Amino acid sequence: MASSFLGFSLFFISLYGADGFEEYMLTSCVFNSSELQDIEYTVSYYYNKVEFTRFSSSVGKYVGYNEYGLKNAEYWNNDPAVLGRTKAEKERFCKNNIDLWYSNMLPKTAEPSVRLSSVTPPGGKHTAMLMCSVYDFYPKQIRVTWLRDGKVVTSDVTSTDELEDGDWYYQIHSHLEYTPRSGEKISCMVEHASLNTPVIQDWDPSMPESERNKIAIGASGLVLGLILSLAGFIYYRRKAHGRILVPTN
Repeated sequence: MASSFLGFSLFFISLYGADGFEEYMLTSCVFNSSELQDIEYTVSYYYNKVEFTRFSSSVGKYVGYNEYGLKNAEYWNNDPAVLGRTKAEKERFCKNNIDLWYSNMLPKTAEPSVRLSSVTPPGGKHTAMLMCSVYDFYPKQIRVTWLRDGKVVTSDVTSTDELEDGDWYYQIHSHLEYTPRSGEKISCMVEHASLNTPVIQDWDPSMPESERNKIAIGASGLVLGLILSLAGFIYYRRKAHGRILVPTN
């Protein structure tokens, strides 16, 4: 499975209020791995929702955005102690928290379940459509691929985005429109971080799903009818043995 980009942010907000005006500081760590060089630390200062000064670890100094912010940036940049403490926050604040995320949260995975079914095509040049539904997987990044006789299919394929279930799990649905060929093999291949090898689900075209459902319903009805008939016969026999025959003149 191709590597996927992961981006997360940690935020810390400090608020200060006086006489109806508000000043606050927003600290963030943006990262795509736990390596120090892949982390960007920023701290921004706001007054009445307007940012006036920012420090970014990728820039390495404070930057001002108005007259007051420029004065703050110049003062802090010229103070080696302030600038040194701010630069150290990337490792002290960001790195320690990110290591906790990677050890306790981000490595957790849940294997997907795959279901392959036949659906009615919307109409067009193809007479058949398959849907590959993938449920209950985590993390979000996943790849669903269609194969025909072992070769990847790229045309006439549509997929939904990864849909949130609201419980940390995701689902996705991919559709393949096609014209059946005798003896061919169609498969849905799923690749995910929780899997050591891809899951490949083969489609069995021996009987349409609607026909299999009809047979299953019919068989269930037949078995239920036999059970009811047997119960009725047993009840009748028991009642017959309990009767007393009275001779007539």
